[in-house]
Formats: sequence, C-alpha cells, structure tokens
Amino acid sequence: MTRYGWRRTLAVTAATAAVLAGTGCAHSGSAAGGPHPEGSGSAGAARSGKPIAPPRPTGSAASGDTASANTGPGSTASGSTTASPDPDKPATFAAQVRTYARRAGIDAQLLMAILYNESYKPHDPNLERAWQKIDPNAAFGIANMHRAAFDDAKRGRDFADRDWTELPDDPGLAIEAAAWYLHDLATDLPRHWPARYTKDELLALGYNAGGGSMAEFADGARPGAVAQSYLDRLHANWDAAGKAVR
Repeated sequence: MTRYGWRRTLAVTAATAAVLAGTGCAHSGSAAGGPHPEGSGSAGAARSGKPIAPPRPTGSAASGDTASANTGPGSTASGSTTASPDPDKPATFAAQVRTYARRAGIDAQLLMAILYNESYKPHDPNLERAWQKIDPNAAFGIANMHRAAFDDAKRGRDFADRDWTELPDDPGLAIEAAAWYLHDLATDLPRHWPARYTKDELLALGYNAGGGSMAEFADGARPGAVAQSYLDRLHANWDAAGKAVR
C-alpha cells in the first residue's frame, strides 16, 4: 500500500475507532461486569472463561428453512436465492439464521437478535482487516467473533477446516460459527440457576462476556455496564429479530 493509501486507512480507522471498539462480539471470558479485551464484549475466545460502503456478497437470501448460496468464498451453505443479502442488515440473513439455529439446537430469534446487536459497526471486509492490523484482538465477521472463539466453536464440526480470517468474506460461515458457539455455551449452563435471567439472556451475556462471566451471572452476579448495555440492546432488538425469522 502506498504511503497515501496508509494515510487514508489511518484516517478511516481513527475516525471510526470508537465504533469498531464498541460493545459487541464473541470473545474470551472476563470477570463478571469487568472490561473486555478491547473495551467491549462479543463471541470471543475459549468458553473458559461506513465510512466505506461494504461490498455485497455474491450470494442471495434464500426463502424457507435453507441456507443461502454463495454467502462468501467457500461458503458452507447452499440453496437458491434471488436477492443479495446486506452484511449490515441482519434480517437479510434470515434463511441462514433459521438453518444454523436449527442445526445447533438454539433459538433462531436469539441468534438473529445477536446479529442485530453486532451490527453496531459496518461489516466491510477491508475495513475489518485494516482495523485488525492496528488491534490484533479485533473481531471478524457479521457476528463479531474473535479468533479463539471461532477456533473453539469449529472444533469437531463440519467447518473445522475453515479459518477465522475467512469470516469477513463469508457471512454464512460467521452465522454457523455463532450458532455453534451459542450451542456450546448452552451446554455449560447448569440445569437450574437462581438468577432472574432467562436461558436466552444468559446465552447472550455469555456471547458478549464469555462463558466464565455467564456462569457468574447465572449464580447471581450483576452485569457491569458493558454487559448490561448488551442485554438492553438484546431486549430492544428482540421483536425485530423475531419478525425476521418467522
């Protein structure tokens, strides 16, 4: 990249740093209510614990309970479609959400609501990669997943040979990984918990803050400001998510 290109990139990332480092994404767990690695939450590491217009995927949104075709290079889903999904409009991925939620045994409305939560920043592949050069702990893809979380979710599954670096270009892969990450969080929940949260609320908190924090919330710990904000946005997006996946 020329020095002028780097200047443009740095100008973009400086102007959007607050957005890109906002509250979202799956990542490594932290203490309940504590700060996240990049001052934010989302699907992260192991359960232990626009300015640039986004390019459009070559695939399109499918109808019915099948995933759409060509959601990105080496897409894991197949199906026929008619309209190109928009990476910044989660509802256009309703078909993939329904399919992967069903396969992972999780609530499609929850998965869609999380995509709405994670749409706080533009999901432009070039912008995400430029930001990752500045912040190696950045999250990739429309589900804002950190590398360790993706590697954890893919283990033993049919996308085990895929790489985290493919997420910005493949929304279908991002949705599939997020669905299985939520599935794995669900297996870590106790059968009963004293806290006032529903299962879906705890899974969303786990997606944002990590499995370790989710367990603490289930035991009654109060979320900090970041986790509570994530939960509030989940509630705000819940009805729209349900309408999208009907």
